[in-house]
Amino acid sequence: MSREVSAQDVESAARLVAHGMRPKALPSRDAGYAELVRRYRDDDAFADAVQRVAAGLGLVVLAAGPQSGIVLAAVEESVFEIRMDEYARRTVLQNRQADKMLHGLAHLAAAALAFPRPDDLGDDSYVGRVSVDQVDGAVREACRVLEERTSGEETDPESDAPQLEAAWRAWLRRPETTATKDGRAGEATTRGIVGKALRFLADQGFLVAVGTEGAYRTTPRYQVQVRELAAQRAFDELLELGVLPVASATGSLRAPAGLEVPDV
Repeated sequence: MSREVSAQDVESAARLVAHGMRPKALPSRDAGYAELVRRYRDDDAFADAVQRVAAGLGLVVLAAGPQSGIVLAAVEESVFEIRMDEYARRTVLQNRQADKMLHGLAHLAAAALAFPRPDDLGDDSYVGRVSVDQVDGAVREACRVLEERTSGEETDPESDAPQLEAAWRAWLRRPETTATKDGRAGEATTRGIVGKALRFLADQGFLVAVGTEGAYRTTPRYQVQVRELAAQRAFDELLELGVLPVASATGSLRAPAGLEVPDV
């Protein structure tokens, strides 16, 4: 029989959810946060209270661990949900459908390149690396391969991945970079789009800037988020295109069951 949850337990549950809404908060830096994570993992009644508090706010608990802390995701229509069209609107002057697709593609490609092998998502000690150059270069190479494959064929997107192939085509038409007055890449260029995506992920505690400008390492929070992403149809469509280069010679992107990914 599960124990009764007290008012103090509910307050503690809400405090744990609040920690999860602070992107850069980590249990290793806060003993109180670490204790709440331990309670979540060891006390089923407390874990249920945390999940109910999160649900009331339009959130779902993806994971809770000593490295990642509690990782939350907003459900559809939640006040905390960040829609891709709103995200793109903050970045570009015109909220066009193509802009929304390109920003979504940048996030998908960054996730796939940060964790290029199936085992990377299951290894809690794995730390991925990703950069603006890597993501933009990988997507442009994919565009080039797709252009060669469809040369002389009908220009309509393939029926098995229509939205993503339309995004690849739109990416190829965008300039890689256009310098602004202060020397930065224009926000509507592909490098500008990738840079915005990676900076956003860093602001959310999913990436940490390292070394040269535009380079990042992954965090345990991002690993949890990408595990969730890998279960969605959009990620499968990205892999079904079969043209995204992996981060190393021995890496291989996860493919849906029964699908053979062509060599590039």
